[in-house]
Parts: sequence; structure tokens; C-alpha cells
Amino acid sequence: MDETMTETVQTAPFAPFEWMLSARYLRARRKEGFISVIAGFSFLGIMLGVATLIIVMAVMNGFRKELLDKILGLNGHILVQPLESPLTDWKDVAERISQVQGVRLAAPVVDGQALASSPWNASGVLVRGIRSDDLNNLTSIAKNIKQGSLEGFDDGQGVAIGRRLADQLSLHAGDSITLVAPKGAVTPMGTTPRIKPYKIVAVFEIGMSEYDLGFVFMPLAEAQAYFNRSSDVTSIEVFTTNPDKIDSFRKSVTEAAGRPVFLVDWRQRNSTFFNALQVERNVMFLILTMIVLVAALNIVSGLIMLVKDKGSDIAILRTMGASQGSIMRIFLITGASIGVVGTLVGFFVGLVICLNIESIRQFLSWLTSTELFSPELYFLSKLPAEIDVGETTAVVVMALTLSFLATLYPSWRAARLDPVEALRYE
Repeated sequence: MDETMTETVQTAPFAPFEWMLSARYLRARRKEGFISVIAGFSFLGIMLGVATLIIVMAVMNGFRKELLDKILGLNGHILVQPLESPLTDWKDVAERISQVQGVRLAAPVVDGQALASSPWNASGVLVRGIRSDDLNNLTSIAKNIKQGSLEGFDDGQGVAIGRRLADQLSLHAGDSITLVAPKGAVTPMGTTPRIKPYKIVAVFEIGMSEYDLGFVFMPLAEAQAYFNRSSDVTSIEVFTTNPDKIDSFRKSVTEAAGRPVFLVDWRQRNSTFFNALQVERNVMFLILTMIVLVAALNIVSGLIMLVKDKGSDIAILRTMGASQGSIMRIFLITGASIGVVGTLVGFFVGLVICLNIESIRQFLSWLTSTELFSPELYFLSKLPAEIDVGETTAVVVMALTLSFLATLYPSWRAARLDPVEALRYE
């Protein structure tokens, strides 16, 4: 009769006594010290795993965004190159492309390799001929002039160079820089290099060392004369309002060109670089997920030991009328609490560190008297962090799911415990 009564007693799911018992099992006692240590390490593991995952993903997103802004701030989202015949009609083509909805700027350019030199040093550079209005519309250049000015850029024969190039050549705005192009005037003796000095009218600093060292901007007309392009341009750089949806612009730009052209978008031009970033990001996510998984497995071991230790308590609860579901829910709450609290604390720790990542870097650099983030190696002048809501949510959900799954087997073992066997030797 007692057994029948035990089986017929029903309790509401997640009743107050289940929460009370779970809270008691979470509190450390002297004889359960080792179990509490395992629970503590499980909490720390999940907290550190979630925080590290959020921080690493945010920093890698920040890297991608900053590099993308630097690259697309200087280079067009679509590069329009001529087919069949040179771009002698570049003015009309650029005007038609600029009328396409979503196109912010269509800038004709003349690109050529040259050697930039001064009395003290020399360096290979990419010389880009561009109109003054187009250069002023490139905010990454126009808003980062450190010396001189771009006023009257088209009227003279001055050039704009990057800050790192100026430092390497020991030059300043107002000084002269000598450019040497391999293909110059054609003489009876062959093609001779073209050597010409230019006044530096402006020094810019984008913040990406590769560009600050390797670019020289020249008035378009002067670049055409310097590179023997009297009536045509190398290509047209097209800047759009949304580079992530570049495919939607390809057809419109091709039609607007009104002549045979070949289009290359920014993803194709930088595919190797951004693919490497994406692969590294995915691998880091998988590696750091293992930290959370190991912490979840610690929850499993801690709960199994707790079930073993609480065998007599479970048997007494079962004989008093607690159902198998109640026992299972008690241990589910116990284990899940570790995971939930660890995940939430890790989320807030990761959030705080991401929001103050540059200040933390500066403090650690000051503390260790070392440069932890060298611009020469990482191309950027500061440590970026961009928190993606979707990714952060996915990390939190993943941690909560692993924590919940880790509690299922120990809880099921507790619910299946036979009261008679548990109390046989008590």
C-alpha cells in the first residue's frame, strides 16, 4: 500500500521544495568539500570560456572591420577596367556610373609603380593619379591630413604622401620628393627611366602602415603625362553605399558603363587576406568552445559524485513520495545553476573587457614596459573590438545548451536510483 501511495503522489514541476533542495546541494559542507571544489572549477571554466570566446570573437570582428574600413576607404569597392580598347572615354563612363543608384563615387585613376627617393633614402611606391574632387571625397585621406593641405591639388604638380613614407625618407610637407618611373621617354637608344622631382603638398596618415608607406597621390593630368597616358586612364574606382551587397551593383555598373568593361570587386582583390581571417576566426571559435565543453564535463563529474553521496537522501525522498521527475529536476537545477550563473558572469566579464580593451592594452603595455600591439606587425594603430550581437548571443546559447545537456545523464541516474538498494546498508 505504501508503494502504491508513493507512486500516486504527484508534485508540480519545479516545485519550491525542488529549488530548496537544489540550493542546499550547491552550498558547500565540510564532508562534501571535494564536490564543491569540482563545482567551483566548473563555474570558473564556463565563465572563463564564455568570456574568452566573446573577447576573441569581438577582437577578430574589430580587426576585420578596421581593416575593411582602411582598405575600402582607399580602394574602390568595384574596379572598372577596360576591355578591347583603352579608357579614352573615361569622363563619360565615370559620369554615367556615378548616376547609378547606390554609387557614392566613381573616380578615374592612373596607377603606376615608381621609386620614391630623397637624399637620405628610397622606397618603392604606388603612384595614383586622381582628381582633386575625388581625392577630397575619400574621407580616409581628406580627414587625415597631418601636414600641408589638399587645396589647389589639381592646379599644381604637388603630391600627397603617407606619414610613414615621409618618416622613412626624412621629408615633410614643402620638401621635394623624386619619383623614378621605369618607362619614360622613348629615344633612339630605347626607353629611358623618367626622373622628376615633385613638391610634397600634403602628408596623410590613414592608420594602416602598408598604405601610409606605399601610396603617393598625384594630380590626374600630371600622372597621365608622367606615365605616358595622354588621353586614357588605368581604371575607374567605384565606391558604393553598401560594400557587403556588392553583387547587387555589378549589373547596374556594367550597363551604365556603356562599353566593354571588366569588373573586379573588393572581395576578389582581397580574397586571400579575408579568407585567412575567416578561417582563423572559425578555428579560434572551435578551439575556445572546447574550454566550455571541458567545463561542462566537470559539471557531469561533479553531479555524478553528488548523486553517489546523496544516495540515501534520494532514497528517503522517494519513500516519502517524491517522484522520479522531482528527483531528476532537483539535480537538473543543481547542475544547470552552475552553467547559467557561469555563463552570465562570463558574458558580463567579456562585455566589460571588450568595451575597455584599448585601455587594458595600454595599461598592460605600461606595466610590462613593452609594446603589445605593434603597428608594424598588425597594420593598425590600436587594438579594435567590435561586439556582434548575433555571435555573442550564439556563444551564450551554446554555453547554456552544453550546461543543460551536461546535467541530463547524472539527473537521470539520480531518478533511476532504487530506494531499497540505496538504503540496504544504511
